[in-house]
Amino acid sequence: MRTITVALDAMGGDFGPHVTVPAAVQALSIFPELNIILVGDESVLIPHLSSLGFYPNDRIYIEHTDKVIADTDKPSSIMRRSAGTSMRRAIDLVEDHTAQACVSGGNTGALMGLSRYRLKLLPNIERPALVSTLPTRSGQKVWLLDLGANVSVDANTLFQFAVMGTALAEEHLHRTPRVAILNVGTEEIKGNELVKQCSELLQQVQTINYIGFIEAHQLLHDEADVVVCDGFVGNVCLKASEGVANLFLEKLKQHMLSSKLRAWISKILFSELFSDLKQLNPDQYNGASLLGLRGIVIKSHGSADKTAIINAIIEAVHEVKRQVPSRISDRLETVSLERQN
Repeated sequence: MRTITVALDAMGGDFGPHVTVPAAVQALSIFPELNIILVGDESVLIPHLSSLGFYPNDRIYIEHTDKVIADTDKPSSIMRRSAGTSMRRAIDLVEDHTAQACVSGGNTGALMGLSRYRLKLLPNIERPALVSTLPTRSGQKVWLLDLGANVSVDANTLFQFAVMGTALAEEHLHRTPRVAILNVGTEEIKGNELVKQCSELLQQVQTINYIGFIEAHQLLHDEADVVVCDGFVGNVCLKASEGVANLFLEKLKQHMLSSKLRAWISKILFSELFSDLKQLNPDQYNGASLLGLRGIVIKSHGSADKTAIINAIIEAVHEVKRQVPSRISDRLETVSLERQN
């Protein structure tokens, strides 16, 4: 059985070691082949491990660092003083092949900048993209990218997102994914020049199963497997979906609790609905992949709880097993050759 090592930025996120340490311990029980390197302040991490009755052993290690990148730190200053921080060290462990993947809930801009600086981009990729999955009404998943790593892109970069998303989704679906562009309408005349130009590029490539434009209300209806957009649109779309799901759950809970009988009936009638809506909770699909790098980096929500961190680690393990960067590189080479002919 091949050993997989994940470097976990144990100090990153809103709750730091309070959630990262117990999540790491539980993840070890899920994957017997998994090793985890907790990157952070040893004097803080060891007491957390001890409180769980767990100590550094042959499957969990501590890489000591005494600095942390704050969410308020600006990317420009972070690049100059990142040495000695838990995030930088976790990325460096991937760069020197000590770990096969990095997971961090820290500053998104810093994670993207440092990952790009230390790990470098794959050939034919101009910018990395954040991607995650959302549930659809059929029970399948849709991959949405970019989720905020690049708020402004050109058509060629958006095209690259489509290629990377195809390579990632293909490994999960075991078939050629349907690719769409998120737009304000489905007609070819709708949208700005960015989406129109990207649409033209995708129509010229036979190895990408491009199906055209879709609107935001179609996103969760299983009408596409991969949906591409710039980071500004993707982030707003994702946050709006989360907000609607949380509002609906809150209202439903309020009505359920208004009487015991109604609560009992509602629990039976809406148990499946609760399950579906909870899938839109960021804790359930936590673990956005930073695609386009020569290594695997998973971004966790800053407010992630233990369950969410575990999900991010699971995503890291799956991407290592599927050799996602290599798959993306191969797909990019195939598309590049097709565009040249």
